[in-house]
Amino acid sequence: MAGTLYLVATPIGNLEDMTFRAVRILKEVDFIAAEDTRTSRPLLGRYGIDRPLVSCHLFNEDERGEEIVARLLKGESAALITDAGMPAVSDPGEKLVRLAQEAGITVTCVPGACAAVTALALSGLSTRSFAFEGFLPRDAAAKKEVLSRLAKEERTIILYEAPHRLKKTIGSLEAALGGEREITLCRELTKRYETILKMDLGSVKAALEGGEMEPRGEYVLVIAGRDKEAERQEKALLFSEMSVEEHVALYEAKGMPRKEAMKAAAADRGVTKREIYAALIGKEPKGAGEGAEQP
Repeated sequence: MAGTLYLVATPIGNLEDMTFRAVRILKEVDFIAAEDTRTSRPLLGRYGIDRPLVSCHLFNEDERGEEIVARLLKGESAALITDAGMPAVSDPGEKLVRLAQEAGITVTCVPGACAAVTALALSGLSTRSFAFEGFLPRDAAAKKEVLSRLAKEERTIILYEAPHRLKKTIGSLEAALGGEREITLCRELTKRYETILKMDLGSVKAALEGGEMEPRGEYVLVIAGRDKEAERQEKALLFSEMSVEEHVALYEAKGMPRKEAMKAAAADRGVTKREIYAALIGKEPKGAGEGAEQP
């Protein structure tokens, strides 16, 4: 019978955040697959865990994953741990989980600390729904595409970032989302010098560029989603300076049928389509509306 693969969460800072179950499972499995064995040994030693270790990181996960699955198919059990937090979440493990499941191996999770959820709870921003993006892409084109999508995101946004890239990332976020967008910066979570900073993107950018803020430690960035109502009001103000006829013509020039153009203009101005029709009817040539479908 095949063994079981356990995804075991480890502390994100404070070593006391290990669960009783996590310690028990790590003591019972035949071997432990660790992202970095050098990082994991102090944690395992603190809890008296002495099981064989194999490395499983982003650069060897394909090859090592097949080796781990082969051992599991022979009946051994294994635990996957990363340097901090939940395996497979912006960390190695995704490919191994898929390989194990495809081989019919039981995969289960031993939950625990997660930096993204911890920061979200501390942010004071909406927790009803959120978009977790992990680290932004390094590739310029891919990064631009992600930022363009995030600029339209109405849910709370969660990102990870390293200290040496924080300044550049904040600059990109400020340019894409706007300087007034609220952000909570969380660093050194659960550690002695845990810091939670609530600002707006423009202020963070200025503090970093002015040397008032020195990035230290790993960061979780929790950013407010797009304010749909505020955007609607801004649009209404912008288009209030344009006549209804000009507004509808703007959409018609983009290829919209008149009926759809009227509907879009009504949404922009925060009024009903009937009100748009009423404003237009007096400007149409005599007889233009005869037999036309009214809203």
